[in-house]
Amino acid sequence: MKRPLRMFVLFAALALAASLTSCAAMSVKPWDRDLMADKRMRFAALPLEAAVDGHIYFSKEAATGGMSVGGGGCGCN
Repeated sequence: MKRPLRMFVLFAALALAASLTSCAAMSVKPWDRDLMADKRMRFAALPLEAAVDGHIYFSKEAATGGMSVGGGGCGCN
C-alpha cells in the first residue's frame, strides 16, 4: 500500500475503534438519576401538546403509522 492510503486506513480504524468504545464506560451514577428523571429531560416537554400534534398529523395524513402505531387510513387496526 502507498503511505497516504495506509495512514488513512489506520486513522479510519482508530476512529472506528474509538467511536465503538467511547460509550461503553458511560453510566449514570445512582445519585444522578434524579436529575435524569426531571421533567425538563423529557423528549416532549409538554406531553399533552405532543399528543395533540400527533393527532393532527395523523388526521391530516389520513393514515396511521410511523410512530409505533399500526393500521391504515380506513380506521381499522
